[in-house]
Amino acid sequence: MRTAADRTLTLLRERIKSLPDEIRGEAEKILTFRSEIFGRYRFVVDQKITALRIRCHGDYHLGQVLFTGKDFVITDFEGEPTQPLGERRAKRSPLRDIASMLRSFEYAALSGLRTGDFRPEQLPILKPLAHAWVFWVSVAFLESYLEASRSGGFLPNDVEELKNLLDLYLLEKVVYELRYELNNRPDWVSVPIQGISELLHSPGRD
Repeated sequence: MRTAADRTLTLLRERIKSLPDEIRGEAEKILTFRSEIFGRYRFVVDQKITALRIRCHGDYHLGQVLFTGKDFVITDFEGEPTQPLGERRAKRSPLRDIASMLRSFEYAALSGLRTGDFRPEQLPILKPLAHAWVFWVSVAFLESYLEASRSGGFLPNDVEELKNLLDLYLLEKVVYELRYELNNRPDWVSVPIQGISELLHSPGRD
């Protein structure tokens, strides 16, 4: 996690002058969060983790879920294609997949706003609604997952440990998103930049 974050922030520093003016200021702030990001990663070293590790999906998002009309089918269990096979087979907390799906809800909402179907003057009204949708869909998904997996034995019993572990994987995922967008879709860089800021500094997370 530390190595990936260091490479991502180095890449951001190299590309920052090419970013749109409206997000360059936020990107510069992200560069100042290096020590804080590394500090959050210390959780897995400084705290005893009681949850079990299992083999997970590894690339779990809305694009991997098909609705049959009665149920959902999850596809593509090969993991993240850019990772070595050994990395994809490594056992981890399933909360890593959950974090990936929660981030997918964010992208789904923002993709809807970027379709071009709305007038510019409508966006200030629609953005808070999209944010509310992401929040409540995430709440429903997470509550249902925790209820269904309560007896599985692979999640922490302590609520604080569970929250910290989920936040850890959310941060890992959004840092990965930043690297991906810098390399492939620079016009989407604002999404992970906002995600990092919210994870580190939103009320109730500290």
